[in-house]
Amino acid sequence: MSPSPLRTSRDRRPLIAVLAANTVSTAGSSLTLIGVPWFVLQTTGSAGKAGVVAFCATLPVVVAALVAGPVIDRVGRRRVSVLSDAVCGVAVGAVPLLHQAGLLQFWMLCVLMAVSGLVHTPGMTARSVLLPHLAEHAGTSLGRAASLYDAVSRGARMIGAALAGLLIAVCGAGNVLLLDAVTYAVSAALVAFGVRGVAAAAPRPGADRISFAGYRAELAEGWRFLMGHRLMLGITCMVMLTNGLDQGWGAVLLPVHGREELGGAAAVGLLVSLFGGAALVAALCYGAWGERFPRRAVFAAAFLCSGAPRYVVAACTGTTLPLAVTMTLAGLGAGMLNPVLSTLFHEQIPEELRSRVAGVSTAGCELAMPLGGLAAGLLIEGLGPAPTLLLFGGAYLLTTLSPLVFPAWRGMDRRPAAAPGAAPDGERVSRKEPAPHG
Repeated sequence: MSPSPLRTSRDRRPLIAVLAANTVSTAGSSLTLIGVPWFVLQTTGSAGKAGVVAFCATLPVVVAALVAGPVIDRVGRRRVSVLSDAVCGVAVGAVPLLHQAGLLQFWMLCVLMAVSGLVHTPGMTARSVLLPHLAEHAGTSLGRAASLYDAVSRGARMIGAALAGLLIAVCGAGNVLLLDAVTYAVSAALVAFGVRGVAAAAPRPGADRISFAGYRAELAEGWRFLMGHRLMLGITCMVMLTNGLDQGWGAVLLPVHGREELGGAAAVGLLVSLFGGAALVAALCYGAWGERFPRRAVFAAAFLCSGAPRYVVAACTGTTLPLAVTMTLAGLGAGMLNPVLSTLFHEQIPEELRSRVAGVSTAGCELAMPLGGLAAGLLIEGLGPAPTLLLFGGAYLLTTLSPLVFPAWRGMDRRPAAAPGAAPDGERVSRKEPAPHG
């Protein structure tokens, strides 16, 4: 006997599989987030080289995000996610293996990180643009699904960061990278088997063969939509700048500060874990109660809390406790950002354009990331850690004031009208869609 439409529409297994894959992959990424900079600092002792590696790892991310949309539509979201995790696992795992064999050169490390960066973003995009369909199948609202998606990522980041700090102290950064390679393999398997049969995860029906002209036309379509939408364009520009500053923080500034002032990788892992744990709590709270509050006010307050203070406190103190408190408060702010952004993007962008606009928007959001890590490394070697931290913190503060200044941001609180006869919130997701901030 075939399943009823109601049962099919409330199948939670694909959503659970994607959440589990994201959890495992994000926990592994936290290992890399701390492990790679620490590996570079351990093997070279140079903040500048750590910045160069961060630049090489993030520059291909921009290219991949820009061109990935049409590819995701044609290849299929499930296949792209699985292939992305498989390639990332091989690239990350090759670093410690080559090092142990005495074959690893600095340029090889840069190339391997570039390969990982090139394929990582399409996999993340492929999973994120599935969220509205998976939420609808699971019988939950888009806002709650987006909050849960972000919450499990935050929780995984917290656990991964804590493990990274401890494992680096106990067995070295190289072994941490091997563990990360295993997490990519697990994530690939979860998506490969858990999302099988979901129509939205398959290649888009009617998609023709890739040609340069057609590819360029689809990218241009996504670009035109983004450029014509003042709110989405404003969000993309703001997140572009904050992502660049955050990349400098995570890839260079925090590891250097941890090594020179806080006593080692365990302290860095603790700080990132506190940030992730607080963000997890905030994301869950937003999922339960956040839709009752004005998005613009929540978004502005959260960004002001999560950005500049940590840079200033790190510049002014050499002990762990003040920065731990600041990172916890910053995490509470950060945990509310992605649910807001994910819900907005999915509401504003139609289904047929979602992958294309998501690719262009993600590329824009990540455009400054390569420069953020490189600038942090070079400025530390030229000015020192404290002045660099203050420069980054000042730039962050100015950037996060934009929702309070520009009128286009008022559109965050304009919610789409419900269609006649639509089910109440919690029983049906929004029919409009796209992609969260990275």
